[in-house]
Amino acid sequence: MAELPTGTVTFLFTDVEGSTRLLQELGDEYAAALAEHRRALRDAFARHGGVEVDTQGDAFFVAFAKASEALAAARAGRDALGDGPIRVRMGVHTGEPVVTEEGYVGIDVHRAARIAAAGHGGQILVSQSTSDLAPANGLRDLGEHRLKDLGGSERVYQLGDGDFPPLKSLNQTNLPVQPTPLVGRQEELREITELLRGARLLTLTGAGGSGKTRLALQAAAQLVDEFPDGVWFVSLASLTDVRLVEPAIAQAVGAPEDLRTFLQGRKMLLLLDNLEQLLPDVAQPILELDAHVLATSRERLNLSIEQEYPVSTLPLEDAVAVFAQRARQLMPGFEVDEHVIEICRRLDGLPLALELAAARTKLLTAEQILGRLRRGFEVLAGGTRDLPERQRTLHATIQWSYDLLGSTERGAFARLAVFAGSFDVEAAEDVCGAELETLESLMDKSLLRRTAEGR
Repeated sequence: MAELPTGTVTFLFTDVEGSTRLLQELGDEYAAALAEHRRALRDAFARHGGVEVDTQGDAFFVAFAKASEALAAARAGRDALGDGPIRVRMGVHTGEPVVTEEGYVGIDVHRAARIAAAGHGGQILVSQSTSDLAPANGLRDLGEHRLKDLGGSERVYQLGDGDFPPLKSLNQTNLPVQPTPLVGRQEELREITELLRGARLLTLTGAGGSGKTRLALQAAAQLVDEFPDGVWFVSLASLTDVRLVEPAIAQAVGAPEDLRTFLQGRKMLLLLDNLEQLLPDVAQPILELDAHVLATSRERLNLSIEQEYPVSTLPLEDAVAVFAQRARQLMPGFEVDEHVIEICRRLDGLPLALELAAARTKLLTAEQILGRLRRGFEVLAGGTRDLPERQRTLHATIQWSYDLLGSTERGAFARLAVFAGSFDVEAAEDVCGAELETLESLMDKSLLRRTAEGR
């Protein structure tokens, strides 16, 4: 591969529209059409100095040293495909990405991909940053749009005069803007979005701080196009009275009258965040809602229509990426070393713990943070002000779960602390006098986790 451009770089992403449909329509001719599409695009990009960064399936990721060349390449590629059977959407964005041994990393890569995903076959979308560097003739201002990366709004331009449907952006939604792109979780996102297409109620369960809300938000954002009446986020963390749940939902979706009447006949997705403190009373009202529901809770709602999806902690590679992402918000030049890797391993990939630890990099070195972790978890405090109060320290997160336990569960949970690591069911019964029902309840509330070895 040619040397990647550095400094200010313009990215071009392409994707074939309706590839599955094309495969069905073209049959045996699809492979030849796809090969011709690749040849035409590669030739157009190479003529304008493009460096092919990655190719996955029918999609290209290409980098250019000059924004003007990227726009020329996009136009040439579209013209080369002409009226052929394959229609390609393209997105162009300029930024200053970090270059590693693995290639480009950073928010600009995600932003370019999201701009491309907002378009339609034959359409070339261009970001504000690219337009500023190459104000080419034929750029049409499409206005401000929120993209599916859940970041702030982006002014988007179209290269050329074609008429296309509205962009696939976040319009019918109140999903909150996220400060950083989601790291990893691609397989989980694929599974969750697939489950939501068939399940009326999907509950993401997991320990406090495991990233349930962030994962649910991203999954919901990816499904906006499939719910014409909107995707709506409802935070229930501050509620303890189940009678306030329906008014909170009604306010979020803008229901002018009775919520249940309003929902009838609409295709809508409700993201109900943080239900555990309202259980079991909240289950029946949710069952009666005429809408698809994606819920987050530290335990399942225990309804017959419910599909549960346990959210695990992050694998080591993604955990390190999350730590580095948060640390670089505070210190742009932050570098990962062996101490960072050990911190992430010690914190078992728990996203909240990683964020709290990374927040200390402004004052402490990674080696110092690791040293303090070896003495306890007091260093995991002082999260950002926009975190809920229950998530500003690791202790507060655990306390929230503990406070929702009954007296029998609290007693068993305290006695289980005698085990320094994992234990089997028989040991819990013999040493702590814990009954199977109690152990199962602690698992349901995400305070115990069963390993692959059955411990």
